[in-house]
Amino acid sequence: MTVTTQRPDVRPTFSIGEVVEVKPAEEILAGLDERGELDALPFMPEMLPFCGRRFVVDSIAHKTCDTATWTGLRRLEDTVHLTGLRCDGQAHGGCQAGCLIFWKTAWLTRVSGPTQDRNGSTPIPLQLRAPEPSTPGVSPPPSACSGCTPERLTEVAHGACRPREAGSDEPVYSCQATELTRAAPVGIPLWDVTQYVRDVRSGNAPARQVLRGIAIGAFNRMQDLTRDKLPERLRIRGGRRYPFIRGTAHRTPVESLGLQPGEWVRVKSLEQISATLNAENLNRGMAFDREQLKYCGRTARVLRRVEHIIDESTGRMQTMKTPCIVLADVVCTADYHRSCPRRVYAYWREIWLERVPTPLTASRAAGDNP
Repeated sequence: MTVTTQRPDVRPTFSIGEVVEVKPAEEILAGLDERGELDALPFMPEMLPFCGRRFVVDSIAHKTCDTATWTGLRRLEDTVHLTGLRCDGQAHGGCQAGCLIFWKTAWLTRVSGPTQDRNGSTPIPLQLRAPEPSTPGVSPPPSACSGCTPERLTEVAHGACRPREAGSDEPVYSCQATELTRAAPVGIPLWDVTQYVRDVRSGNAPARQVLRGIAIGAFNRMQDLTRDKLPERLRIRGGRRYPFIRGTAHRTPVESLGLQPGEWVRVKSLEQISATLNAENLNRGMAFDREQLKYCGRTARVLRRVEHIIDESTGRMQTMKTPCIVLADVVCTADYHRSCPRRVYAYWREIWLERVPTPLTASRAAGDNP
């Protein structure tokens, strides 16, 4: 009789909508290296409060956009995003980017019970749970990592493992975003069909969205080639990428509305926004991204003003000369970025927004008088 045993390095796989529990902190820390990483992906201090709590798998992070060196999409393995879990930046100088956190599947355990859909129709409440008692006489599986401590996580977050310029006392932060090219060293070309199959099979994106993204990606690649090789008279829309956004301002204007968290705004029309962009579709150095088009004309609640974020390529804190706005639930859905599941927040100049009264439904939900 042949007995098969599971390899100790085999990690669990999860599906969108599954309920999982983040393992106890001491168990996760024991499996990290001296940089506080697993497979070069940092476990950040901001993740510790989630240990022992249950959440829903939102997406399978088998690929992600490279926002550090802008080389395109990169491949990840054994990694997921959990619904609503974003970094609050408290251990990273108060960075306000609010990045969606990456979770290695080795840091999670499956919870038996019904699954939830990714829209959260029956959301799982956040709940604390005591660690499972260990079984006497049973040792944990061996690990190739040397272990870590919460104090070490904080040291690494503040740049203990990153070079600093001689004579400079400016912090050089380290987080999942700054180390993404190490955690995902392999790029994924546009023509790699397996990524699209995984998008659909995992539930990250419907087939219609994936096919549309492939077509747009191929068209935009052709536009890039024609812009370099053909005279302007032979180019489609001047060789610009789809969708065709064209700024018309010679000098980009600025406007301050003094927006505060909780206020409601409407995103202006594309025509109004285009008048504030230069030929590179920038306003005061900030791009109006194609993913923001779908929100034109929609209303949303102001989540916060963003004044400082970490530069993912250098690890240094950047202070914005002109603060921007983040809107609640207004994220990149990667319609034009090959269904990347990272869901980064879209940044808005105040000149692209206009105040509107608080919607009646929102007032009632907050307990206000209509």
